[in-house]
Amino acid sequence: MTDYDSLERQLAALLDTRDWLTNAAQTSAFLMQALDDLNWVGFYLQRQPETLILGPFQGLPACNPIPFSKGVCGAAARSRQTQRVDDVHAVPDHIACDAASRSELVVPIVVGEELWGVLDIDSPLPARFSREDQAGIERLCRVFGAASDLASAPAV
Repeated sequence: MTDYDSLERQLAALLDTRDWLTNAAQTSAFLMQALDDLNWVGFYLQRQPETLILGPFQGLPACNPIPFSKGVCGAAARSRQTQRVDDVHAVPDHIACDAASRSELVVPIVVGEELWGVLDIDSPLPARFSREDQAGIERLCRVFGAASDLASAPAV
């Protein structure tokens, strides 16, 4: 079981600037190294209406742009609710950037009333993400948001 309390303290210490871009890059790299069995971790940012644009990430080159109407990231952006998918191949409109991905967790990041973007995490293992992982990663997203000046990021 992952020690999310420890990861929360480590991430908070790592994010020593208010710069959202630096913190997004650091958060992506930290999660890729700290969590087992991942093949992609990164941010998609809302920089156009109803569209997510690729931000800092770790992993293979990624799909860009992603409309809110498509895929797991689009569902998280649309609903502003975390999406935890045990089998991405069972999602009819899944966007397959990496054929090795089997499960996915996408956490929306909301600032005030506006969607800032999403944190997308993929795994080559089916059902990689538990409820505990979801809760822990949502906490880590709150650490990222609290440490970062997300309001200064280019807006829609």
